[in-house]
Amino acid sequence: MSGVWVFKNGVVRLVENSDCHGANGLRKVLVHLPSDEVITSYAVLERKLYSLGWERYYDEPELLQYHKRSTVHLISLPKDFSRFKSMHMFDIVVKNRNEFEVRDM
Repeated sequence: MSGVWVFKNGVVRLVENSDCHGANGLRKVLVHLPSDEVITSYAVLERKLYSLGWERYYDEPELLQYHKRSTVHLISLPKDFSRFKSMHMFDIVVKNRNEFEVRDM
């Protein structure tokens, strides 16, 4: 069994479908809640993450990595945005509560 653990309203559950399409066939998108903006590129995502105190790591050439000094969290993303999957989106949501949400499009 593979997937992503999702924490929502104090409940943890395993989301088994880790690609960008849910069980209902709809595409998943990452939304920045304060602006209600769909994240359409890493440039957009990086601006949002920087504003939340995340810093870019440049140690791994195959990944985009971000770290927040006040936490032990690390966000690791594929270099190519076309490989940005729902498991990456949920990772961002869990590490940035009340800032991002994954929605069906």
